[in-house]
Amino acid sequence: MRKKLVAGNWKMHGSLAENAALLAAIKPALTGIEAAVCVPFPYLGQAQAALAGSSIAWGAQNVSEQAKGAYTGEVSTSMLLDFGCKYVIVGHSERRSLYGESDELVASKYMAAQSAGLTPILCVGESLDERESGVTEAVVARQLDAVIKVAGVASLAKAVVAYEPVWAIGTGKTATPEQAQAVHAYIRGKVAALDAGVAAQLIIQYGGSVKAVNAAELMAQPDIDGGLIGGASLVADEFIAICRAAAK
Repeated sequence: MRKKLVAGNWKMHGSLAENAALLAAIKPALTGIEAAVCVPFPYLGQAQAALAGSSIAWGAQNVSEQAKGAYTGEVSTSMLLDFGCKYVIVGHSERRSLYGESDELVASKYMAAQSAGLTPILCVGESLDERESGVTEAVVARQLDAVIKVAGVASLAKAVVAYEPVWAIGTGKTATPEQAQAVHAYIRGKVAALDAGVAAQLIIQYGGSVKAVNAAELMAQPDIDGGLIGGASLVADEFIAICRAAAK
């Protein structure tokens, strides 16, 4: 049985006061449930202090592919480890679309994270134009292949994949459970063609306007192993409900 993992992606939201209230609310409610929060860099210390010893892990939303050096504004894997991070998101659609991160750069970040002992949450997914053009699988394959080419398929045994249809992020639109399942099954099948054992254990999250009202139906799909949650992860009751739906 694959475990299910729900990870909150706070994006560029939060304050010390808001974070304290949110973490205080979710910590006791998620005892024994596999969950994580990926917070803005300045709040990693706060997350570490609040969540240490709990069943909730924490991580970052991005990382540099460089180990150290004259890279103003960047954050390295060793810095994330200093704050006890377990996870780091790489290749989120907003990093790809807004900041021009290429498949190759995402693969480098994935490699850097994994080499340091962090678990990368590798995001893949298509835009609305790509879906309507019928190239969803080709786009996802290209994004996956860039990582497999440099890291090998075995590396996915120590990673998480998050399928996020770009057209369903922050838009209120959600892929139907059937649409999401179809892409998840494609991803697992693609990995299985290279290594069936890795594919069987690979956690594939769904990310795209997941809320308490649709979480149970999404999580019930055979190849959906949790979620990468944006806006709903900032609302304690919503995030708790999503995590509990996955745990069932």
